Amino acid sequence: MTKSTTTHPSPPVVFEDEFIAGLTDLFENKIVFNKVLGLKLTLLSPDRVRARIDMRHELVGHYSYNRVHGGVVSAALDALAGLAVMAAIGARHMDETPAQRLHRFAKLGTIDLRVDYLRPAIGAYFELQAEVLRLGSRVASTRMEFFGADGKLLSTGAGAYIVS
Repeated sequence: MTKSTTTHPSPPVVFEDEFIAGLTDLFENKIVFNKVLGLKLTLLSPDRVRARIDMRHELVGHYSYNRVHGGVVSAALDALAGLAVMAAIGARHMDETPAQRLHRFAKLGTIDLRVDYLRPAIGAYFELQAEVLRLGSRVASTRMEFFGADGKLLSTGAGAYIVS
């Protein structure tokens, strides 16, 4: 006779307001380049993060078309993927206080980044999302997407991040 094992799904991770506020402040204000890009968080969850960028003249890469510079797309996807890794790390260490978890991100850095530009980034605003595909003890792998205001997929990305 074989022993039957029943697995119970673990309860979903719910971040405390203190952790959300701290990570939002870190992302939107303390990482000054994100402020220059105009990145604003719209969703912060353990498995997915979303943000928005409003179009501004300072982000133009091609003046004839008012198209966003490719470097803005790349940098924004990289920043958001880094945030997704922070959220995943935070979810992994829910036994710690929010303040302790917020100090875990000092060594986080981009190892590899790939961006595929599918369509020109033209519009009044853009929405981005990122998720962690795998969070290891040393490296995290991510996937990102950059959308136009009409919901069309404009660019995709994949990144690897050092986490230790």
